[in-house]
Amino acid sequence: MQIEKNNPKVMNGWVMYDWANSVYNLVIASAIFPIFYQNQTSVIDKVSGNVISDKVQFWGFELINTELYNYVFSFAYLIVVFTTPILSGVADFWGNKKFFLKLFCAIGSLSCICLYFFNAQHLEWSMFAVMMACVGFWGSLVFYNAYLPEIAEPALHDKLSARGFTMGYIGSTILLVASLIAIKVFNFNVRYVFILVGLWWIGFAHITYWRLPKSVIRKNIKNPFLNGFKELKKVFGEIKEQFVLRKFLLSYFVYNCGVQTVMIVAVPFASKEIFTGSDKSGLIAAVILIQLVGAVGAWLMSNLSSKIGNFNVIKISVFIWMIICILGYFIKTQIQFYFLACTVGFVMGSIQSMSRSTFAKLIPATNDNTSYFSFFDVAEKIGLVIGVFLFGFIEGLTNNMRLSIVFLIIIFILGFTLLLRIGPKEGKAALEND
Repeated sequence: MQIEKNNPKVMNGWVMYDWANSVYNLVIASAIFPIFYQNQTSVIDKVSGNVISDKVQFWGFELINTELYNYVFSFAYLIVVFTTPILSGVADFWGNKKFFLKLFCAIGSLSCICLYFFNAQHLEWSMFAVMMACVGFWGSLVFYNAYLPEIAEPALHDKLSARGFTMGYIGSTILLVASLIAIKVFNFNVRYVFILVGLWWIGFAHITYWRLPKSVIRKNIKNPFLNGFKELKKVFGEIKEQFVLRKFLLSYFVYNCGVQTVMIVAVPFASKEIFTGSDKSGLIAAVILIQLVGAVGAWLMSNLSSKIGNFNVIKISVFIWMIICILGYFIKTQIQFYFLACTVGFVMGSIQSMSRSTFAKLIPATNDNTSYFSFFDVAEKIGLVIGVFLFGFIEGLTNNMRLSIVFLIIIFILGFTLLLRIGPKEGKAALEND
């Protein structure tokens, strides 16, 4: 059975999952939880609010709290790398990728709720919930993204992808602002926010469940558990014959490693290096600013892509990210950080939505969209494993987070250089032919 493409009801249902899951990315991965985590795992002077010690014990090892934070996220991405190919194969066998979208959503949202019980004295168990929330978020995106080429024609991919990110920014910002008001004005326990995130995520996801079709094709597969890896091997072989797609994926692997690492480490970095006192309201304001500018940036870049092309928009965005990291190494004041936050917001949503829609346009006409997006996700997560792990490792080795930024600068320079290998005519022809 073929899914009817460009059905407004189905497309709106697909977009709503961005609205649902983005609260994890903002509240848990980016804003409130990182600050909560640092407060819980640091020894803080009660008078000045300055950190006396940021060392923690984890399975007998002494680590910097932010170093451990990065390691846990890196391991979560590694889990996604190994599990999604297996489950993609099973999804193809059953003909029901919606089931795995629901499964990972449930894992992620319930893990967010479990963060209510976070206890620095039992850090091993507490960080397990942090890890599984990350696994749930990124695992669900594999099956969510795979719907894009099935529900919309290529001409709508850019706008639909950007609309999803915009809805995510708006929805997550609403919950973040409401949570901050509850905490500041009504003395709301911050732990209840983690429960709200989980309920918001799984609650609004049901709109997506109701409107997305179950699947289109079931495959006769002898060993569905190994089929995902066979499909990755097959997709890899097909990609080698598609020169533009191959070049794009290599550059994406590199520059997205930098983008996602920045999104994970930005708040912990600012909390330690810029907003050093006990009052972190200025830092939260910066995060909200990023979200608001991000919604505008995703929409503007989507419209710009119709005029100058997807690859030119991505090249501009990666170049700006490179400048952001160079400036990030030197910033000292909160005003400088606000300026940088605006710039991050402008390119954060645009590069993610444009990368997703560009990949959807470049893949050949196929019934194996889940396999292609599984490959896309594996490439992304391997980069994240490397990026987040090395950022934490460099901090642990040097006890200096700023030196970790030098690594990110190198990543973006390399990613931009790889993008330049895609010539204007070559890129335009590939997007028009697929």
